[in-house]
Amino acid sequence: MPPLLSIIVPAHNEETRLPQSVDAILEFVQAQPYESEIIIVENGSSDHTAQISQDYASRHPEIQALQEPVAGKGLAVRRGMLAAKGDYRFICDADLSMPIDEVNLFLPPQAPPFDVAIASREIPGAVRYDEPHYRHLIGRAFNLLVRIVTLPGLQDTQCGFKCFRAEAAEELFPLQTIAGWTFDVEILFIARKRGMKIIEIPINWYFNSGSRVRILRDSATMFADLFRIRLNNLKGVYAKE
Repeated sequence: MPPLLSIIVPAHNEETRLPQSVDAILEFVQAQPYESEIIIVENGSSDHTAQISQDYASRHPEIQALQEPVAGKGLAVRRGMLAAKGDYRFICDADLSMPIDEVNLFLPPQAPPFDVAIASREIPGAVRYDEPHYRHLIGRAFNLLVRIVTLPGLQDTQCGFKCFRAEAAEELFPLQTIAGWTFDVEILFIARKRGMKIIEIPINWYFNSGSRVRILRDSATMFADLFRIRLNNLKGVYAKE
């Protein structure tokens, strides 16, 4: 019988944060009345992230450690989503900027029926802690572009915590083409195109200064990706066969 929940943790150069986060995730899943699995996907790290992941997997049967040789969060998430067995498959950033116990907000009976549920820092009920104003403004500017170009109506596509029903994950992730940060905009675009139900769930979110996103380096690529998604759509990349 498959577990109810799969928690996918993409991990690139996370040797410092990963042990504390995995310990917290383990404590959480072991306290729940349902079965869970944890999938750590190391991708292209130059530190000891892979070894740390494998050490945890060797000690805890509920943990799998996978390696994706090329860096790119989108590649790591896709690998984890398609390897997962859970009825619900949850992307969990390694910084745990959303407290792990809020995962239950994304599961029945607390969550209404959905195909994709995205954590939101923007809708009523959400609270941001300690985020510098400039980071918030940059995030809102990018979200405005996302809403104009690809996903009107969704207030926070870039929060790194999202949950997919198994059937939705298995339909969506084989179609993913973007390897980097904007993969989730692409996945949400495909989900909406296919008539899937997307909901936003308000969370508590704590700013972490160790973010892997580099504003100047990554912004141009992320902006270009929005138009790549639109072009892919025009070319029929996301069409049903």
